[in-house]
Amino acid sequence: MPTTDTSQKAVILASFLILSAEASFAGVSALVKFISQDQPFEQLVFFRNLTAFLVLLPWLWRKGTSSLKTTRLGLHLVRAAAGITAMYLFFYAIATIPLAQATLVLLLSPFLIPVIGWLWLKDYVARQTWLAIALGFVGVFIFLDPMNSELSPVIAVAFLAAALAAFTKTVIRRMSSTESASKIVFYFSALATIASGIPLLWLWEPIPSHHWFGVLAMGLLAVYGQLAMTKAFSIAPPAKVGVFTYSSVIFAALLGFWLFNEALAWHMLWGALIIFVAGYFAIRSRRKS
Repeated sequence: MPTTDTSQKAVILASFLILSAEASFAGVSALVKFISQDQPFEQLVFFRNLTAFLVLLPWLWRKGTSSLKTTRLGLHLVRAAAGITAMYLFFYAIATIPLAQATLVLLLSPFLIPVIGWLWLKDYVARQTWLAIALGFVGVFIFLDPMNSELSPVIAVAFLAAALAAFTKTVIRRMSSTESASKIVFYFSALATIASGIPLLWLWEPIPSHHWFGVLAMGLLAVYGQLAMTKAFSIAPPAKVGVFTYSSVIFAALLGFWLFNEALAWHMLWGALIIFVAGYFAIRSRRKS
C-alpha cells in the first residue's frame, strides 16, 4: 500500500508540473505575440536562447570545460541548425496567426517523430502508433476546420516548425548513446544563442523599458517550463502523465481569447480532445514497444 500511495502522489505531482509547464509555454507564446507587435521577433528568439544559456552556466562552472569534449560535433551542429530554424519559424507563426492554431500545429511534432525514425533510423512503428498518428492529424483537421474557415498559409510554416522539432528529437536520440542530456542541452543553447545573435547586427531595435519585463518573463517562463517538464518525467512514467503535454493548446486558446480577442468555437474543443486521445494512445503504444 505505501508504494501505491507514493506512486499516486508522484503521478499527481508530475501531472501538476506538466500542466504548469504547458501553461508557462503558452505564456511564452502570448508574450512573443504581444511584444512582436513592436519588436522584431528575431530579437525575442535571441533572448529566449540567451536566458537558457545563462541558466546552464553554473553547470559548466561545476563540471569544467573538460565535460564539453565530444565526438559528435557534427550532430550537435545539425541539431542546433534544425532547432534554431524551428524556433524562428514557430515565433514567426505565433506573431502572425492565432495562438491556438500555431500551438496546435506544433503539437503534431510528437506524432511526426515515429515517422522520421521509421524513414531515417529504420525504426519499427507499431500499427497502433500509425493509427494514433492518423487520429492526431484528424484532430488537427477538426480543430482548424478548413472547410468552414479561411486558413492563413502561415499554418504551413508552423507545420514545418513541427517537422523540424521532431527531427531534432530524432537527432538527440541518435546522440544519446554517447552524449549526456546536459551536454546536448548546453551545446544547443550555446550554438543557438550565437546563431540567433548574428541577425541582430542589422535587425536590432531599441527595446522600450515597458517591454523589458516581458522579455525577462518570457525567458524565465521558458526555463521554468523546461525544468518542470524534466522533473515531471523523472518522477512519473510518460505513459501515465505524458498526455498532459497536449494541454498547451487549451491554455493557448484561452490566452488568445483573453488577450487578443481570438475566436473560440466548439470544433476547437472536439479537435483538441481527439488530439488528447491520439496522444494517449501514441504514448501507450511506444511504451509497449
